[in-house]
Amino acid sequence: MTLPQHSPEQAAFAGLLRVVSDFLGHDVAPEWRSAAEAAPRHRFLPDRIWLSGDDEALTACDRGREPERWFAAAYSDVPVVTQLNDGKEPEDSSDAVPSSSASAPSIVFRMLELLDLAPGMRVLEVGAGTGFNAALLSHRLGDVNVTTVEIDPVLAEQARANLKATGYAPAVVCGDGSLGWTPEAPYDRVMATCSVQRVPQAWISQTRQGGAVLTPWETPWICGGLLRLTVGDDGSASGRFTADSAFMLMRTQRRDLRLFRDVVMDDHVPAESTTALDPWTVADSSFGTQFALGLRLGDLWYAWHHDPDVEGVETRLWVATTGGDSWAAVDWDGTRDTARYTVWQHGPRRLWEEVEAAHRWWLENGRPGPERFGLTVTPDGQWVWLDEPRAGSGFAARPALQETDRCD
Repeated sequence: MTLPQHSPEQAAFAGLLRVVSDFLGHDVAPEWRSAAEAAPRHRFLPDRIWLSGDDEALTACDRGREPERWFAAAYSDVPVVTQLNDGKEPEDSSDAVPSSSASAPSIVFRMLELLDLAPGMRVLEVGAGTGFNAALLSHRLGDVNVTTVEIDPVLAEQARANLKATGYAPAVVCGDGSLGWTPEAPYDRVMATCSVQRVPQAWISQTRQGGAVLTPWETPWICGGLLRLTVGDDGSASGRFTADSAFMLMRTQRRDLRLFRDVVMDDHVPAESTTALDPWTVADSSFGTQFALGLRLGDLWYAWHHDPDVEGVETRLWVATTGGDSWAAVDWDGTRDTARYTVWQHGPRRLWEEVEAAHRWWLENGRPGPERFGLTVTPDGQWVWLDEPRAGSGFAARPALQETDRCD
């Protein structure tokens, strides 16, 4: 009896599907399995990638020098960084910032499931990246029904070449994905592969009534979550959040804000007070806690400063606005079972008081997790709601980014 022979690629693919199925809680749907077989993930990765180690530091992996490591990454359920610093690799590795990646396959298939596609549907993808998602969509729906937009011209060309090499030819557009792509609108589905802090109105207006917008989400406080909106007949859209993996922020919504360059100045004279709220309770807690606080706090972000070279301070938590006009610092002196922490605040807003109020609100409402929150978008604005989008259930947290803002 002769046993069937399997190539390393086939074995790796089968192993990856098992991992993805475990993540999903069921087998990968046949239509997506056949799409992944026709568009192998490794064919969409560049020869040079960056991988995270146990210490989360990125290290380069070149296919020519480390073919086994490169191939293992291609068929592991992990995100693979494919570009650093918008294509300009830094001289110092400590300055390396991922700017494009191939998402973990489990998240890819999770999002494809959430799209709830049917034959004949038209899809706009925002963020072509390597082209892998567009290939899976094209296999399922046909090239003519898929448009993918990529802001980076080098990545757009690479995605187009990868797609052509695997036999697919969806429309690949180099442009600002936050504007959608009007020539092919309206779409049945709009899917983003980058996170947003504010849903672009163009995505709603370019989606058919009853269609859906699916996007990763983040706030300045924490990155993570998915948002699925259904578009109504009045130009609005509404839907719920789920807790899922983090994505890179859309380039046009970035802010390059640094504490000691843009926020904390030598001439600031902060007000001193104390707090009983443990800073780790709000800034080093579970994802669900920080997700809720991020929605409530809107335009606030934080950074830890360990061993800040300040007498009597072991650790300092900084909180600031995305506009840089206000900041707060909470100090821990290293004492066990600290009852109160020193607080410093500067600017027109008292940020730590806002954090304390948001935390009280979260406790009073039963410690809600991501699934209890939703978002409604209208031509006039957008707001978060708790449990149901009914009158009195929503709150208009200060937006991290105004609709008219543009950040390079």
